[in-house]
Amino acid sequence: MTNERAKEAYQYWMQGDYAAAAALYEEAVAANPDQVENYWYLGLMLLLQESAAEALTAWSFIIAQGEPEQVAVWSQELWEVLAAEAERQEAIPNWQAAWLIRQQMGEMEPDNWQNLVQTIKLEKKLAKFPETEELLSQLSEIVAPDGVARFGADEMQECWRAIMQVAAEYPMAVKLADACIAAGVDGVWLAEFLSHQIADFIEKRSVSKEQVIEFTKIGLKVAPENRFFLGNIARFCREVDNPAASADAAIKLLSFADNTVEAKIIAYHLAITSLLETGFAWERAYELAQEYEKLLTYVTDSGAHIAEDVFAYSMVTLGYLPYFGDRPQNDHQFKNQFAQVYQNKVKNYLDADGKLNREEAVSREVSNKVLRIGYISSCFYRHSVGWLSRWVMQYHDAENFAIYTYSLQRIYDDMQASFAEISKFSDCADDSIKKIAEYIGEDEIDILVDLDSITHRMISPILALKPAPIQVTWLGSDASGLPAVDYFIADKYVLPENAQDYYNAKIWRLPQTYIAVDGFEVGVPNVRRDDLGIPDDAVVYFSAQTGYKRNPHNARLQMQIIKAVPDSYFVVKSMADTEGVKVFFENLAAEVGVEAERLRFLPKVSSENLHRANLSIADVVLDTYPYNGATTTLETLWMGIPIVTRVGEQFAARNSYTMMMNVGVTEGIAWTDEEYVEWGIRLGKSPELRQDIAWRLRQSRHSSPLWNSAQFTRDMESAYRQMWQQYVDG
Repeated sequence: MTNERAKEAYQYWMQGDYAAAAALYEEAVAANPDQVENYWYLGLMLLLQESAAEALTAWSFIIAQGEPEQVAVWSQELWEVLAAEAERQEAIPNWQAAWLIRQQMGEMEPDNWQNLVQTIKLEKKLAKFPETEELLSQLSEIVAPDGVARFGADEMQECWRAIMQVAAEYPMAVKLADACIAAGVDGVWLAEFLSHQIADFIEKRSVSKEQVIEFTKIGLKVAPENRFFLGNIARFCREVDNPAASADAAIKLLSFADNTVEAKIIAYHLAITSLLETGFAWERAYELAQEYEKLLTYVTDSGAHIAEDVFAYSMVTLGYLPYFGDRPQNDHQFKNQFAQVYQNKVKNYLDADGKLNREEAVSREVSNKVLRIGYISSCFYRHSVGWLSRWVMQYHDAENFAIYTYSLQRIYDDMQASFAEISKFSDCADDSIKKIAEYIGEDEIDILVDLDSITHRMISPILALKPAPIQVTWLGSDASGLPAVDYFIADKYVLPENAQDYYNAKIWRLPQTYIAVDGFEVGVPNVRRDDLGIPDDAVVYFSAQTGYKRNPHNARLQMQIIKAVPDSYFVVKSMADTEGVKVFFENLAAEVGVEAERLRFLPKVSSENLHRANLSIADVVLDTYPYNGATTTLETLWMGIPIVTRVGEQFAARNSYTMMMNVGVTEGIAWTDEEYVEWGIRLGKSPELRQDIAWRLRQSRHSSPLWNSAQFTRDMESAYRQMWQQYVDG
């Protein structure tokens, strides 16, 4: 091939006219059959036209004519030509062409892991998911079981680094990690590498929580005592509805004798909450909770220094208290003492000069101005708090109240979109405590309303900085005890008359109810009695709660009700480990003398609308104690179903009570364990009473304050206006 013809062929090649270039290379092959590089280029041009068979024929024709030593040299030459063109095509970028070349290279050297990695990289760009999984599987087989012996330790480490950069999100990448262990990759190196890589995944959210868990499990295979890995299992297994695995990891973390106070705080929190969430490990959770209270008492009394990044979030660890017992005076005294120390430390950590404190920064001169109300929550999406708080946002008087919302969690759903439409919405999911406090201050919020209390780690440190002159807790949970919180919204039922004796915040009792909704969207049920093997004439008791609320004593009372009502069944809907909850209730049933055949268990469903529709299977709902239902009670009453609730002293034990009182139904309200069982039996045995209650509940939709969000919003606004006036008056 003359220089001129070679230049012409190259120009066609660079211009992407592969057919014209192929014609010239074909001429060159015919004119000079011994010039082997022309075969390489001819085949390459055919391959770039997606004629892989013809390309292979061109290459094979000349290679078949060589001696073994020559064939090895020619094969290497061809490989280098293809590799260079694959890199050029990728840089253009023409990923499809680069992928075709890499595929052909894979046919030539199927065990070349570097080429496999580059092919995987291209398949990811081309969204070829099944092919990528197949190549990862192929790579795993190449690596195991003797990859280090075949390729060397350095190459195996390089291979693993490359895969984690280009394909870590694929399930088969975990299998490859296992293969690296089998191949003999150094465990110390792998543990250190995984630690850094997993931390990067978490920070950048570049892979799913499930994938983080799987890689962490690989890390535990080579470093079973690694605290970072155990901490990730404890954290993320809980977030993906595997609280039992979370609890196991957290308890192992607690076993280390050299734990710092910070490490103990984290581990106790994860262990207690995960054990509660399982729904069947209450006793062990209670033991750990008692130990943890002693640790926090030590922190409070000793003034021990706790690292800022741990202590700032430590208030959230007190969220378990109301699940273990109805003892509000003791619990609030404990919270109040800790909250005082907590607030002082957080202010020193994050705002030593007090620049974020706006308690005196707002003018007190104007009492009738448009009030800026800020709502802060992690639940502005399809969550219980979101479902309930949306009505207030909708009905606010826009002429007199400017509404701001600060969202601590980014969930792209229709509910979050609606909050963004009806308020000045700030997505704070990625912001720091100080930054969020600054936003609130810059917006010149007059009254900051916290919807989460101590159920979210960010709320307490933000409130402790006092970014608004008036701060209020409402709806999501009981009061935190922080001195920076001025008011706690309640009504005449949800807290007893003497509650102010042990609350730090001033209790602001609304005239009728502390919550109201206009109703709930209801879907089409997908569960029938005959699906569950329950006769049409049987009495169906129902309970749908999180594992946290499955108090064993209350569950035994529920079993006593089932035992006392012939032809009754108990349907339990679990929010966590269905099998574990099943064993928990079957064991209790055996103790009480109830046949396991009378128990039925339902898993979580795909939507709240479907959950509400499926309530129609129930004749009577049995509430939990000492932590009642709240949203679940509202949904039950809206669906016209009788409910049995045990009333206590603490906020969490009086939610159902206030809701029932506000719809005018007292049947089912129990003040003792004995009354709880009695009401359960009576409602089960009296279809006439159940029908009467159902009719009254339907009628209440037209008159009850519980279903009148517009009036409720006026009551809230009146409270805000009075709070502001008191602030102005000093």
